[in-house]
Amino acid sequence: MNRIENLFKNKPSDVLTIYFTAGYPNLNDTEDIILDLDKAGVDLIEIGMPYSDPLADGPVIQASSTESLKNGMNLDLLFEQLKDIRSKTQVPLVLMGYYNQVLQYGLEPFCKMASEVGVDGLILPDLPVDEFNELCAPIFKRYGLTCTFLVTPSSTDERIREIDAASSGFLYAVSSHSITGGNSANNLSEYGSRLAALDLKNPIQVGFGIHDATSFQEATAIANGGIIGSAFIKAISEEGELDNNICSFIQSIRSKE
Repeated sequence: MNRIENLFKNKPSDVLTIYFTAGYPNLNDTEDIILDLDKAGVDLIEIGMPYSDPLADGPVIQASSTESLKNGMNLDLLFEQLKDIRSKTQVPLVLMGYYNQVLQYGLEPFCKMASEVGVDGLILPDLPVDEFNELCAPIFKRYGLTCTFLVTPSSTDERIREIDAASSGFLYAVSSHSITGGNSANNLSEYGSRLAALDLKNPIQVGFGIHDATSFQEATAIANGGIIGSAFIKAISEEGELDNNICSFIQSIRSKE
């Protein structure tokens, strides 16, 4: 069983997922951030593949992506940084980026390399579902990779079911915001009720706008978990030791106060 599938089987609620951009704040921080997040009790980690044209990302993640590219990050280096990660942690890992990056690398070579270094799944917001079903799905399956797609409050029920059918690992439920980093939706409860009524096959995680303990709890009240990106990027951008900043941020999210 894939690590992501195993996670949701053993922990169906209160799943905390953290996104960070590989190569930020410093080029060689990737492994340290993963291990510090695992130590702090994060359940699943999304590793952002920096890209020059990140359409779905807000200003904070865009800035981190720009800085990472300036630092010299690329896919070959990222895979090199991850090659020994499974000797140090078993936390589920997802690569998040854009389909163009994968195509430029080569679809099958990318999936093969991702699998070899211990990546469990991919999130590619610009990957069309039809193209995934026709071209990518057999390759993803061959290398044991999940593929998570995004749904939004404006998605029709029919479209959500179609996306859920194509997805594996989990379904990414975007709040009312079209880019990362905004405030969470005011109607999350209604959104959650609608998704629950569709009886979808995948666990659901809410992302975009989840930034503190309150918004995380709002997300986990209507879904299996919440995803935090921009707020975490801000936290690791602060002065101080990276590990301390990571620990303090995760503790603040897990706080029930």
